[in-house]
Amino acid sequence: MVIIALIGIIAYSQIEETFSPALIGQDNNSLRKPIFIPLDEDNPIKVGILHSLSGTMAISENSVVDATLLAIDEINERGGLLGRKLVPIVEDGRSDWPTFATKAKKLIVEDEVSAVFGGWTSASRKTMMPVFEEYNHLLFYPVQYEGLEQSANIVYTGAAPNQQVLPAVNWAFENLGTKFFLVGSDYVFPRAANTIIKERINEIGGQVVGEEYRLLGESDFVEIVDKITKTKPDVILNTINGDSNIGFFNELRKKGIEPETIPTISFSIAEDEIRNLGANSMAGDYAAWNYFQSIDLPENKVFVQNFKNKFGPHRVTDDPMEAGYIGVYLFAKAVEKGNSDEVNTIREAVKGITFVAPEGIVGVDPKTQHLSKEVRVGQILEDGQFKIVYSSEEPIHPIPYPKYKSEQDWNKFLDELYNRWGQSWANPGP
Repeated sequence: MVIIALIGIIAYSQIEETFSPALIGQDNNSLRKPIFIPLDEDNPIKVGILHSLSGTMAISENSVVDATLLAIDEINERGGLLGRKLVPIVEDGRSDWPTFATKAKKLIVEDEVSAVFGGWTSASRKTMMPVFEEYNHLLFYPVQYEGLEQSANIVYTGAAPNQQVLPAVNWAFENLGTKFFLVGSDYVFPRAANTIIKERINEIGGQVVGEEYRLLGESDFVEIVDKITKTKPDVILNTINGDSNIGFFNELRKKGIEPETIPTISFSIAEDEIRNLGANSMAGDYAAWNYFQSIDLPENKVFVQNFKNKFGPHRVTDDPMEAGYIGVYLFAKAVEKGNSDEVNTIREAVKGITFVAPEGIVGVDPKTQHLSKEVRVGQILEDGQFKIVYSSEEPIHPIPYPKYKSEQDWNKFLDELYNRWGQSWANPGP
């Protein structure tokens, strides 16, 4: 037992090459208790966790907090970082974008954290970004997004467009049909992602037969589903976020639109949302991500088991949760590599780091601070899990700015959205 534990501690010192922190103590598919290592309680490394614990996005973000806390607990159980305990400070962004900026400033200025892990919507990230740039601090952002951005103050652990939406469009065109209907929440991610998607559909010879948006938190999708019924697309591409998906999928089924007739590919629905929305109304449809709980890798099996052991056997893991989890380990590796929890040292040390994560091998691109990631499309099963129907099989290098416009033109496009919504990254409504 002592020999196994010592090997585990040595392996943790080599996390530059392996996923050993999650594997320590594994034996015949059961997890042993880690060795107790005294930590410096008087000089902790403080980190911030900033997600929506309330409001329309809480359905998605609460579980990312849990996965982030799991990684922190694992690291503490195995000796902390530099002999110091990781201490999380959790704040609620309340699904309100100005609140995210306020809370980010609090974590940086008052709590003096070494990094912040958080944000889901691009509206929240874009509202926080000026704060991190003003204070020269560091955000680990865990969700796929529309791209069109790179900041020295953000490590993007979710997918860029060429690592999710564009491969999904290609797969759908080849396997499901050529006519597409686009539906999304009315904020920067769906608007920008659908602009990119339309360019790709036009490039490959497909057709967009409809494009509709509703405010975040909206529940009435009668008019949109009526348009889907009339236009008869082959595929629905869904960038609706949060609990609005309940109203959307309920209306689809009410109007007789089933996966067998018009399938939906979602870009912001994963296992945890399905657990809350109900798999019975979504089975047969699709989602595109980099990670699914059903991935058959030993690192993933340990991640899933650890999560269920901590939070309950009924819980599931999903892509943003896994991206939040690996963000903590990338931070840990950077702290160990730089032998410091100072922000500038971490930012330099994290560049080029590779990691064998639950989803497979990922690596931080030194130029863009996005990860190389494998792309997957999954079909929703009746138990709420995914059958993987497509995989790139190799990590794809991130391209934040798609080729269809210059970086200058993409920035002009974003500025127009921001000004249209009254200096906001989401439509504020009437």
